This record gives sequence, structure tokens and C-alpha cells, in this order.
Amino acid sequence: MIVPARHLHGHGLPPSDHTTMLADVREGLQRTPKRLSSKYFYDAEGSALFEAICAQPEYYLTGAELAIMREHAADVAAVLGPSVLLIEYGSGSGLKTQLLLAQLATPAAYVPIEISPAALQESIARLGGTFPHVEMLPLCADFTQRITPPRSAMQPLRRVIYFPGSTLGNFEAHEALALLSKMRDEMGEQGAALIGIDLKKDSAIIEAAYNDAAGVTAAFTLNMLARFNRELGADFDLAQFNHRARYNGMAGRIETHIVSRRAQTVKIADRSFNFAADEAMLVEYSCKYSLDDFARLAARAGLRVKNIWMDAKQQFSLQYLERAEALDG
Repeated sequence: MIVPARHLHGHGLPPSDHTTMLADVREGLQRTPKRLSSKYFYDAEGSALFEAICAQPEYYLTGAELAIMREHAADVAAVLGPSVLLIEYGSGSGLKTQLLLAQLATPAAYVPIEISPAALQESIARLGGTFPHVEMLPLCADFTQRITPPRSAMQPLRRVIYFPGSTLGNFEAHEALALLSKMRDEMGEQGAALIGIDLKKDSAIIEAAYNDAAGVTAAFTLNMLARFNRELGADFDLAQFNHRARYNGMAGRIETHIVSRRAQTVKIADRSFNFAADEAMLVEYSCKYSLDDFARLAARAGLRVKNIWMDAKQQFSLQYLERAEALDG
């Protein structure tokens, strides 16, 4: 369900859909191997933990992307042009968005789409105070679903879908293709997309980013189980599960699992689920791309990469895409 919130206080933002969550969790735990959706990381506690992850020294992604925006935001804004309706998928804290909005020429409106009501309200309150002249049209929604942006008071010249933070990498190839195709449809004929893409590099650097020494990423991962305890009445004993994140070089991705430390049974509502000792439950992929990899994927979705900005170490990229004249068959 998509609920527009036109006021900074975010009245009317929906609570989590517990019925859907319960059905998803049950279905995932019945699989072999077990698997849970990464979208359930992001309750208020999970969103706060993710912001803490971004501040860890091993987590190069946020620092690299912020460096790109600090150095190139004016160039990016010039490419996007004036009177843009900026639609952000998974807006989070909006730190990178703040750097972009500061450079955009007379933006028509900003439409953040965020599944966490708490994160959405906090970012809109902050950005609305910083940019009082920009209309804020937040949507509390799952950005993977079909989106119809609310109408802005100013007529935009074009729509730009902003998808920072390498979140596209959390989707398998066929899912990423579907999401890029959805972007192509939602941006319209004159629209564009601006996407953060994490690049392939030394596997030790990548693995360290998802296994920080302070254990913040582990706490973030296991908070999913704590959320199920809080919201679904489950009885996961978090001390009996571990976070595990390893880089699969053949697939070009981090694979994050929650691993059962012993044989145990977990109850959720009226159902019980058995875990074997060392049984791994997949909770997230984090795919990494070469520039050519991503260009090929975008072409399959009918998009063409027109501009690329990278940090000094070339660890991360911000890529600007427009519609190709025809879909790449």
C-alpha cells in the first residue's frame, strides 16, 4: 500500500503489514534451503543500525559515494537539468540526497520512497527544514512495487529516479533486470535514472565491509530475528544464531546468512520450524559489478549508461542512465 504523506509530520504512514510479514517468514522458513527477505531488516532499530554500519571504517561504500557527491554533485545536477521531479528509491537518511538537492536547479519536488516509516519521517523533517523551497512528497512503500508519484505543485520537465547506496546489488540478476525495467517505465520518455553501483575489487576489502570489527553488521543482521520476536511473537534466541558474510567470487557477490549454532526449534505464531546445527539461512545478496557488467544489464532493460562518476580509488560508481532507443533483445 502506498500512502502519500504531504506533511512533514508524516500523518497516515502505515504500520508494518504483519499479515504479509508472517506469510513471507513462514514461506521462507519452509524452503530448502531457508531464505528470508532483506526488506525485513528495516524497522526503526534496523534503520538505525544500518546508519551505524555506514560509519564503520571497513564500510567503504558510503564514504566512497559521499566523496563522489561532494566532488561531482554540481556536474551531476547539470546533467539532470532544471525542474526535476526527483524520485528516490529507499531514501534512508538522505545524506547523499542533501548534497544533490543543494545543486539542483529549481527542483519541482522530492519524492522519497522508504519502507521504514521512522526513517522516512526523520529524513523528511531534516531535508524539509534544509530545503523549505522544495516540495516534499514522501511515500511509505516498497519501491519494488509499482509506484505512481503524487502530483507536484510545480510541473516537472522530467522525472529522475535516484537509487543510491548500491541497493541494486541486493537483487539477483533477474530481479535487478526487472527493477531496471520498472525504472524505465516509471521515468517516462524524457526521464533518467541515477544509480549507485558498487564495483568489483579485492575480495578482502569487500568481505571486511560486511564483517566490521565492531560487530555492527552482525547486530543489524540478527535484528531481523529480534524484529520477528517483537512483531510476530516468535521465540528466536539470538544468542544461538550467528551472522556470516562471505564473498562468492564466481557469482561476484557477498552472500549473507544467519547460521544456527545448534539444532533447535523456533516457534512463530502457531507454527514450529526446525534448524539443524550449522544450518545457514540466506538473508541477503550484495552483488558487485564491473562497468561492462552493469552496462550489459542496463541494456537488457532498455537503458543506456550515459555518464559515470567514480571515487578516487575507483571502488564505487554513480551512473546516469537514459532510455535506449530500443530494447536490447
